[in-house]
Amino acid sequence: GHRTLFDHVEKGLKQLDLTIDDIDLIICTHGHPDHLEAVPLFRDKRALFTLHEDEWHWVEAIGRQMQTGLGIDVDDFRPDFFLKAGELSLDGLELNVIHTPGHSPGSITLYWPRQKALFTGDLVFKEGVGRTDLPGGDGSKLKESIKGLMDLDVEWLLPGHGEIISGADNVKKNFKEIESF
Repeated sequence: GHRTLFDHVEKGLKQLDLTIDDIDLIICTHGHPDHLEAVPLFRDKRALFTLHEDEWHWVEAIGRQMQTGLGIDVDDFRPDFFLKAGELSLDGLELNVIHTPGHSPGSITLYWPRQKALFTGDLVFKEGVGRTDLPGGDGSKLKESIKGLMDLDVEWLLPGHGEIISGADNVKKNFKEIESF
């Protein structure tokens, strides 16, 4: 998230009896500043940072604009490794990485089959979808990416912003509402 709002994350970690030093991996669903800006806070820590390779190439391409407009140096966000579509195993935690372009070229969604949890970044929200009017956005790709998620067995939809949706029926209802829109 935003660097200036990181105290919110630290408060949440404290409630879980954790600190920033307990984090091993930062996965960004996409490279917009509101999801990426706090990554440099981890550079002196043990945490690794990753995002999809397509997203990194896009971030590099717009890096000059980010530096001029937001004072962000793209080199501060260089990933330790890249995500690719498929399985990601993290010390017994099995996730599926799904490339879901549309909000940005290399956006990803994470699916945790064991918990039936879907982390959608800014692709899908409660009663809404991610913007496509920002650089790198593409409405037709967003639509196809959403269609690719609709049949997953999901009990928890965890978007990058807004309310969490719980219960398979509520998740399916949300996808149907988005589809009709």
